[in-house]
Amino acid sequence: MSCEMTASLRRLSCSPAAPPLEDDNLLAEILLRLPPQPSSLPRASAVSKRWRSLASDPRFCSRFRAHHRRNPPLLGCFVMGRRLKGHLQIHFKPTLDSPNRIPEDRFTFPIDAGDSFLPLGSRHGLMLILHGSRAQLLVWDPVTGDQHRLDIPPGFEFDREDFTRQEEEVNAAVFRAPGDIRHFQVVLVGLCERQPTLAAASVYSSETGVWGNIISTPLPPEDPDSFVSCRVDILKAAVMSGDSLYWLIPGDPFLILEFDLDRRSLAFIPMPRPGEDTLTGFGEISVTLAEDGVLGFLFLAGFCVQLWKRKTDCDSVDSWVLERSIQLDKLLSLNPKERFSINQPSILGLAEDNHAILVWTPKGIFSVQLESLQFKKLFESYLSYHYCPFEGVYTADMGIGGGQRGAELLHNTEDDFSQ
Repeated sequence: MSCEMTASLRRLSCSPAAPPLEDDNLLAEILLRLPPQPSSLPRASAVSKRWRSLASDPRFCSRFRAHHRRNPPLLGCFVMGRRLKGHLQIHFKPTLDSPNRIPEDRFTFPIDAGDSFLPLGSRHGLMLILHGSRAQLLVWDPVTGDQHRLDIPPGFEFDREDFTRQEEEVNAAVFRAPGDIRHFQVVLVGLCERQPTLAAASVYSSETGVWGNIISTPLPPEDPDSFVSCRVDILKAAVMSGDSLYWLIPGDPFLILEFDLDRRSLAFIPMPRPGEDTLTGFGEISVTLAEDGVLGFLFLAGFCVQLWKRKTDCDSVDSWVLERSIQLDKLLSLNPKERFSINQPSILGLAEDNHAILVWTPKGIFSVQLESLQFKKLFESYLSYHYCPFEGVYTADMGIGGGQRGAELLHNTEDDFSQ
């Protein structure tokens, strides 16, 4: 080795390393791991101009949302039911406290009030809406404002003329593949148009821009002593567990429709009838996630919620087991008047990533975390309203052309510090 090279290496080894927070790449990795709360990036941007430049960069904001996609907070609910001139209205109701509370007018619903529509659920920061007036599905990102309209493909039993009954015929779910921050997929389920004895499904990919082939499976054989509609419950959003999506099929007995994303297959899963397996009395049933993210369902009768779990034994035989029971009146400390109200509790929706349910009670609407049983009162009671929980990573308009909302959250943060 030459003397000059030796001297150069000595100078490099003696040069002081840049402080960690002076390295933009390292700083980005640190900021990326801030909690996915709306105030996180505004707080960071207040440190210095350099931090603000990084925290407001559109590419960084996109990375931040993608990094926390699997653990987003429950930002609020889209509430449908308020009528104006006879039309259904929908508006956003925030659920977080200051300084993370998002203004109610932040998310403007992208469909006119006079149109026929129904939110089908949300996942991975995207909302899926059935736009009946156009015979379309609308995929909407409330944070960025991006919209994608998908025509209902042929092959499904779907009345394109009478929009008053179409909601009983199809349902759908939206999701993103792990690690994919650009594209999404939509799974549409319903009945075959030409063979109504078959359940049907099709998958849309935003990467290809087309619907896949129709996938079908025979409906369960008819039981003269039972009633099964074999139509998915339009008011119950799909649940995603592993690589499958699940929809509730109302009837006697209830069924669950499963779509396996890997195998591209449909199947019906039987559920216990009331009176069987200690599932006593009449009540409300909702598909949910049980412990470890496996398929489960909730049975609500009066103020008692039973959480059931799908279990597979060593012989690959599936069965339902009762995981736990929750007494809502005791958990939420309802008084005698509220316990004996003529209106009984109802499950309004599932915040899938937070493993929490939204429950209506005479005392108000609560979120209940199914594992820890932590609860929070979200709203006053509006029984007739339809609630669609929205989980997502909100970056306070930073990097998406705004800035004002970020300043509002920063102002709220400063007020929070001063108290």
